[in-house]
Amino acid sequence: MFESASNVAGKVDEVFLYITALSVAFLVFITAVMIYFVVKYSRSRNPKAEDIEGHFWLEATWTGVPLVLFLSMFYFGWTNYRYMRTVPRDAMVVKVLARQWAWAFVYPNGKQTSELTLALDRPVKLELESADVVHGFFIPAFRVKEDVVPGRKNYTWFSPTVVGSYDIECTVICGVNHTYMLSKVNVVPEALFKDWYFGDSTEPPKAAAAGPGTKVDPTGDPGRGGQLAQAKGCTACHTADGSKLVGPTWKGAYGRRETLLGRDAPVPVDDAYLVRAIRDPQADVVKGYGAVMPPQRVSDQDVRDLAAYIRALP
Repeated sequence: MFESASNVAGKVDEVFLYITALSVAFLVFITAVMIYFVVKYSRSRNPKAEDIEGHFWLEATWTGVPLVLFLSMFYFGWTNYRYMRTVPRDAMVVKVLARQWAWAFVYPNGKQTSELTLALDRPVKLELESADVVHGFFIPAFRVKEDVVPGRKNYTWFSPTVVGSYDIECTVICGVNHTYMLSKVNVVPEALFKDWYFGDSTEPPKAAAAGPGTKVDPTGDPGRGGQLAQAKGCTACHTADGSKLVGPTWKGAYGRRETLLGRDAPVPVDDAYLVRAIRDPQADVVKGYGAVMPPQRVSDQDVRDLAAYIRALP
């Protein structure tokens, strides 16, 4: 399953997992009961057939239990759907125009881009329109999917919760070049977004940190990374022995799952997470710690070495 990178992703995952769990449980239960009855009431065990008159409570149970479970699925699905269709008043409105075979994004100030650029933790409403045929607007990491139908206006909204670059796909076969109808969502810190949005630059900022699934060069030098941690003052807030300071300890951090502020589910501390944490520390703040670490100006090699040092700690 994709990493959760929006405020609605966790809600969609919960409904999906709930329905999947119920389906698996009923599959196992019904299969087991079927096998039991096949064995118990086989012709060899019951050579003479008997009429069954019926059983009120049994019939009420097999009618009532599925009804309650179905209504529970409807309740969770409907309440989350209603949440996903109720747009906050402070959401920025971005128009999304779909055409064979590209996406265009128009911002309230008139700027237009081929990739969607958004501010971290700021709600956005996307107004979806098609210039030709039916398209499907889908951001897997955000769990956002809406049809884009010519002659009709549709919309969706969300708040991005993780700095990074994420895929936008078309889920409808919209012509011979359907597979090329791809774009990106670049989620950047709010200050960086405002500099571009209110500034004169027409080139939108790219995500300052690695997104989910990003492969990081593992050839960093742990020794140099340790020296950098000392030289840059990292060890004033982080320790390598498990003790706590202002920031979380690095001991055993790699591979651990951390709960972040504003996130529904824990995320793994992998290479992509380390890059985000080093380059833009305030993007992913571990729960229980304050967002006091400023953004760092470090080279790509410095990032690799620091990540290698943290990765090497037992």
